[in-house]
This record gives sequence, C-alpha cells and structure tokens, in this order.
Amino acid sequence: MHPLFVLLQQGIPTSLGEAVARYGDALVSFAVTVAIFVVSFVIIYYVARSVLVRVTKRALGARDFSPAVISLGSSLAGGVALAGAFALAATVAGFGVILAAFATLAGALALAVGFAAQDLIANFVAGIFILKDKPFEVGDYVEWSGNSGIVRDIQLRVTKLDTFDNEQVTVPNSDLANSAVTNPVANDTRRVTFDFGIDYEANIDEARAIILGEAVDIEGVLTDPEPTAPVTGLGDSAVVLNARVWVNPAETGAGPVKFELVERVKERFDEEDIGMPYPHRQIVGSLDVNSVEPVAAPSDD
Repeated sequence: MHPLFVLLQQGIPTSLGEAVARYGDALVSFAVTVAIFVVSFVIIYYVARSVLVRVTKRALGARDFSPAVISLGSSLAGGVALAGAFALAATVAGFGVILAAFATLAGALALAVGFAAQDLIANFVAGIFILKDKPFEVGDYVEWSGNSGIVRDIQLRVTKLDTFDNEQVTVPNSDLANSAVTNPVANDTRRVTFDFGIDYEANIDEARAIILGEAVDIEGVLTDPEPTAPVTGLGDSAVVLNARVWVNPAETGAGPVKFELVERVKERFDEEDIGMPYPHRQIVGSLDVNSVEPVAAPSDD
C-alpha cells in the first residue's frame, strides 16, 4: 500500500511529537515520491517535446505542408509529449492507482468530446487535406454545389470566399472536401466560348471572319491556341457559330473578354447586315367571334 494511504488511515495525531513519530517516515517517503515525479516529468517532457516537435516539423516540411498545418502538427506533438511525460513520470514515481484513474477519466472524456465535436474534427481534417492537396489557392475563382466565389482565406476549419457581389461566404472545409470543386483558373490557359446565331441566308465564312477578327483584337486573347468559330448547331431559325478564344486566367479574366467579344461582334454584324434571328412562334388558325345577347344584371330582390 502506498505510504500516503497508510498516513490517512492512521488518524489525526494529537501532538507534534506523535505526528513526527507516526508519520515521519511516511511524509519523507511521500516527499521523495513527489520529488521523483516532478523531476521525472520535467526531464521527460522537455526531452520528448524537443524531439517530437523537431521531428514533426521536419516531416511535415519535407512533404510541403503549409505553415498552418506545420504549426498545428507541432502543437499536437507538444500535447502528446505532455501526456506521455505525465504517464511515464507517474509510473516512475509509483502513482499507479492515480495513473489508472487518470487514464480512465481521459478515455471517457476523449470519447465524449469526439462525439460532441465530430463535425468540428471533420472540418479540421478536411482543412489539412485542402492545404496539402491544394485543389485551390487564395485568389482562385472556384465553383462548388451551385455556389461560386473567389478564395480569400483558407483556414484549418473554414474557407472564406468573396462573391462577385462582394459578399463574404464562410464555408466549412468538410463541405468543400466532400463536393466536386471546379477551379477554372488552375491551369495556364482557359477557354472562353459564346454561341452566335446568324440567319440561314447569311454567309457563314463572312460571319466567322468577323468573329475571329474581333477576337484577336481583344486584349488578353491568346494566339496560341488560336481563336476558332466552328458551326456547332442548326437551330429552328439560326445557324449557330461557337466562338472559342483562349486566355491566361492568371492575367486575364474570362468574363470581361466574353462581354467585349459579344459587344464587338454584335456591332460588326449590324454594320455588315448579318442578321441574328431570335426564336419566334407563328399561330395558325381562325378565331370566330359571335355577338351574344347582353346578360341582364341581377335584381336586388
């Protein structure tokens, strides 16, 4: 039995001499045990923390993890060193009963916290994978689950984005990790397209020449790959030419290029009398209108 428990079972002494005679050895033994625990804890903790933190930083840095993930990993390594140092020091000092009780309590607490914070933990894990895999970076325009925005900040729990209406959207990382995310600006080039419909009587080659001529004059449109405008459809009232131009998304926005292309081509089509028909419907039949007797108003009776 531990000396501390023996001391407590013998009752309270009535004099100092009795206390020294009865508890002297137990108090000395307990003091030695506490000293062993404290010294062991300090030595084990600082050695383990130094080694674990250094190894964690080196391992994560070698795999190109972001500073946020490296910082989190270092903090977790420090926590592991703290718990391990406490357990080993308690074992060395002979606090087996206390250590067993602490382990049971810690296990129950970890289980409760795990159930209560499973969404939070999922967001943290997803944030680590986003920072490691880099499906998008700060400044990228992304689309996911019917939403879109420009990435402004990637944190371990959430990602913050700005919409084109300058509204900030905060998205849990687990939502992004579990959705198909489209990153239109991830590659060196991006294609911008728009369908132009012309009259069936219009000259296709002339319309195509106008589209390509206006496209190459737009700032930011690349010459390699070069712009094209193939016929991609025959509609009810129009021949459809699909204008295709390429831009460098890191330097040129796709939206402004498309808007300018549409405006330029429309103005040139008007100048060259190339019609751009719109869908219309024709109602066929007759309408017979017969005169009828007026209906008498109801009486008040």
